[in-house]
Amino acid sequence: MKFEVSVIGLGYVGLPLALQFAKSGCRVLGLDVDPAKIGEIESGLSYIRHIPAEAVSTQVKARQFFASSDYSRIKYSEAVVICVPTPLNKNREPDISFILRTGEAIAPYLRPEDGGRKKLIVLESTTYPGTTDADLRKVLEKGSGLQAGKDFHLAYSPEREDPGNPKSKVAEIPKVVGGLTPACLERAKELYGKAIKMLVPVSSTRAAEATKLMENIFRSVNIALVNELKIIYGSMEIDIWEVIEAARTKPFGFMPFYPGPGLGGHCIPIDPFYLTWKAREYGHPTRFIELAGEINTAMPEHVVQKVAEALNSVGKPILGSKILLLGLAYKADVDDDRESPSYILIEKLEARGSTVLYHDPYIPEIRMTREHKSLAGRKSVPWDHSCDLILVSTAHSCFREKDFSSCKVPVVDTRNLIPPTRRPRAYFQA
Repeated sequence: MKFEVSVIGLGYVGLPLALQFAKSGCRVLGLDVDPAKIGEIESGLSYIRHIPAEAVSTQVKARQFFASSDYSRIKYSEAVVICVPTPLNKNREPDISFILRTGEAIAPYLRPEDGGRKKLIVLESTTYPGTTDADLRKVLEKGSGLQAGKDFHLAYSPEREDPGNPKSKVAEIPKVVGGLTPACLERAKELYGKAIKMLVPVSSTRAAEATKLMENIFRSVNIALVNELKIIYGSMEIDIWEVIEAARTKPFGFMPFYPGPGLGGHCIPIDPFYLTWKAREYGHPTRFIELAGEINTAMPEHVVQKVAEALNSVGKPILGSKILLLGLAYKADVDDDRESPSYILIEKLEARGSTVLYHDPYIPEIRMTREHKSLAGRKSVPWDHSCDLILVSTAHSCFREKDFSSCKVPVVDTRNLIPPTRRPRAYFQA
């Protein structure tokens, strides 16, 4: 069976992209190393909360979407889109091993079958400029004996996912595309044009890679700014949230960003360091980016200090206190806990001798992560569990419905979740 496109990595980026291609009439093969994901897709189920099972089952039943862990089936696909993780290693340096291993796995199958079209390989994983046309290209050419740009097409198109935003639709998000050669670009435009309404072609794969980094560095720097202002204005007894709401009424020259307990998700906490690392190769410091990283990384410690202040207000120390943390996901109304600052808060508070329980209807149990292995297996507790303090870390919609005014313990709110009319007597913003 031939496929118009194979999508490798069926996570928060790959699965919605694969479904959009299938919905647009393409026959899609989804590939993943996790057999549990393959099984759920074949059963018409979804393992990502904001993607309904019906969206999966409809395409599976229509025989537009197939799932497998057999990479040899790539030989039957005209195009391959790589959507694998790009984390940082323990030294905060880029880890592109998932990309390289994927390249090695698909390289033997790059030859067109039965005189068919040249295969197109597109990388979507966020990374530093040069990954596609140097690192990935090298492993593909070595493993296949073919030449990129001549025997197969190679391109880069950064993912743009906004999980949890009901207004965000894959087909309607403009798609940046850069090719190794003009012909590679045209082939990539042809592919994405089947599923995405607006394409934004750029001159090279490096320009496309740099575009993604700029988008996320922009967010990181501006979030750092409001985080710093939050602390400064807080010492002046000025509500940063009130200031932001007033400032956003200006119809030009201002874009609102919001403070929080730290950065989370698969992009903002990681991507800026990809450029920082690569810039060293060219002898350029990235002072602005690194300063933003320092400020954002320090926010969990600021929250811990607020927790200590709140407990002290009722005559209790952090040592021995029981804290209920509301929200483990990194953003509201999703089940995505990647790089969540909630994990750092738990570890910092417990290092000071407190007991931390969490409540999150989106994440009933903590999964194994590379950075916080000791927390794996912990389960969400009921909302009404007795505690000495409540710490709001994620602004889930279901939390907003709660009336905190009757709480007899201090509440520390890092998201401005609780409106003034529902705040308890001992209320602290962090």
